[in-house]
Amino acid sequence: MSLAPETKTKIDEILSSSKIVVFMKGNKLMPQCGFSNNVVQILNSVGVEYATFNVLDDYEVRQGIKEYSDWPTIPQVYVNGEFIGGSDIMIELYNSKELHEMLEVALAS
Repeated sequence: MSLAPETKTKIDEILSSSKIVVFMKGNKLMPQCGFSNNVVQILNSVGVEYATFNVLDDYEVRQGIKEYSDWPTIPQVYVNGEFIGGSDIMIELYNSKELHEMLEVALAS
């Protein structure tokens, strides 16, 4: 399956809407899976502004984002349009303190 041009455009538009975007199940107020909740908790604890996109509301984006990033799972975190990773990677970056630095740099740019 290849990424439809209109789906790629939609994903590009979502990514350009905020410096930090999380494609997840649910939203930051009501995460609908444990992995999405992990990412929300991490970003909330770091205290940064971020946008979420609920993939449960849009099948095309839910499938398309996996091809867009070449990453098979949700959630997916993007900083300045660049794919950072999912729940496990976010936990790793948070625990190593790399995440704080990465987000400060991204938000300053």
